[in-house]
Amino acid sequence: MTGPGSTAPRQFAFTTRAHMAVDDATGEPIGLDDVDTRVGWLLDLITAAGAELVSRLWQPATFDVLATGLDRHDRRLPAQGHVAAARLGWNPRYPDGIYVPSRVCRVVTAHVVATLRTLTFRDTAIAALSARFDPATGAVAPSTESADYVPPGFVRGVQRQLAAHARRSGAAPADRLRITDVQGPPQTSAMAQLSAADRQLAQITMTKRELVLTVKLPTSPAPAGRAQWRRVRLTAAIPAHLHGRAVTDWHLPTLVLDRRGLLWRCAATELVPVNDPKSATVAVGVDWSPSTLGAAAIAAEGPSGLSSDYRGWTYDDRGLGIKLGRLQAEGQMLHRKAARLTRLAATAPPEVRALLEEKIAVLNEHREAVGVKRGRINRELAFHFARQVTDYAAAADAEMIAVEDLTTLETRDHGRVNNNRAAQSARRRAVAALAHTAAGVGVPVVSVPARGSSAQCPGCDKPLARPGGYHTAWCPRCQVGGNRDHLAGVNLAKRALLGRNKVTRRRGRLPAIRVAEHAPVRPSRDKNGPTPSRPRHRRVRRSLPTVTRLLGVNPKQHVPAPQASVWDTVKPTPPHGDAGSRDTRPSPTPTPVADSMR
Repeated sequence: MTGPGSTAPRQFAFTTRAHMAVDDATGEPIGLDDVDTRVGWLLDLITAAGAELVSRLWQPATFDVLATGLDRHDRRLPAQGHVAAARLGWNPRYPDGIYVPSRVCRVVTAHVVATLRTLTFRDTAIAALSARFDPATGAVAPSTESADYVPPGFVRGVQRQLAAHARRSGAAPADRLRITDVQGPPQTSAMAQLSAADRQLAQITMTKRELVLTVKLPTSPAPAGRAQWRRVRLTAAIPAHLHGRAVTDWHLPTLVLDRRGLLWRCAATELVPVNDPKSATVAVGVDWSPSTLGAAAIAAEGPSGLSSDYRGWTYDDRGLGIKLGRLQAEGQMLHRKAARLTRLAATAPPEVRALLEEKIAVLNEHREAVGVKRGRINRELAFHFARQVTDYAAAADAEMIAVEDLTTLETRDHGRVNNNRAAQSARRRAVAALAHTAAGVGVPVVSVPARGSSAQCPGCDKPLARPGGYHTAWCPRCQVGGNRDHLAGVNLAKRALLGRNKVTRRRGRLPAIRVAEHAPVRPSRDKNGPTPSRPRHRRVRRSLPTVTRLLGVNPKQHVPAPQASVWDTVKPTPPHGDAGSRDTRPSPTPTPVADSMR
């Protein structure tokens, strides 16, 4: 039950770095560079074992087991990856003479099983789509059963894979293809997910405003026994934005290495306020815009029905969208160039091939750097957008935020470059950031159907006219109009208010409203939304000329600038008497007076 003042636990993530390290047994301090080296040895062991296990399990039988979710005795597989791997007998292997604790093996198997479970859906889709794929035309026939539905964007990606496989094989496949036929094993990331282990490998405690992590690390790149695994106590500061928050539990972090050294990717559980969407009367609709990340508008429900002021809010991405577009074009250019050099290296002499491989390695390194920069900008953009929308909803006293359902949202008819740019935007990350930020103030986020939100009038549900182009909309019947994204926000907020009693919840996803209902939204001048900020103009005395004030000149006197040529290179000599000086003032010019006034 949810009511006023009720709270619920939720998990969130943050990052931090250790500033002190000591040996847990002797208490002697350890340098952070030595800790980075020892963590690197641990990650090398985990990465090598994970890559070997993935390549060994890369076969259709593995995905058949994960798809059914049952073991050899028809028992349901546990949700924990390392427990499921132990039941199925999927154990990592290490070189001879290297000792690795069993808890490190848990970390390896948990990561591998999570990766293979993610690819199980793709394997099922490839098997279903390959049966309807025509190698001659390179097209996939439409599905006749609802159970075989796959998002259109996903279908295009699999279609390209099937076409590439047909070109390589040169013949039509005899039966259904699997993911192991069209692509190779994925690469495993260098990370240590300590959450899969227990106290024998790592434990974390909180003291005042610091986190203390005790973890067992190797003392050599190839440890031969237990004596070469020693516990290290790392101390890191809790970020300032977490001070004062109702955190109930701190979870074991994931250890990674970046250019600055060891990075903790931590998780914690806190209590946040909970509101029931069924009691919402004011909702904010967020529309994903092709020109910017998104726009929002408000709809309210009262005794006379739904109403809105039709005055929305547009997010300003501060130029980050243009920067992301430039980085995307640069990454695509590097990818094309590396692919071309790869084709040339396949038939080049050995000397030339070595040079081309060096260039390909440099291009791939630059492309990875561009991808890392894009990811960092996307995260900054997503959380800035989430904070702006949350503040907008809080100022309007909104009790629910409605976003478009991304599974049915697809950009088309805007050209290849713009479609690709919109498809790779930070929308999904912005949704996750918005749900996280809004939950902190007790505002739930729900997804609503996106079809027709920008093309139909919120009042009469008829198609909107485009008198001013793509970005404007007008309804001649209801006499309402404006920015098409703002009208779409009103439609999304309306659908959320009308379907608030039919919210479906699925684990790991946002609460969703599946059906788009209609009710007229009347234009209202009631105070339902925050007052938009307006620029205040500075008062200017236009009767006097605007001049640049000079040093040593009385500011009360307006002296016009001297007329000078643009070719003058020598400064003009000032007059002997300074007319603007405080010491000497010119005598006032007599004003002529009419004879009738004497």
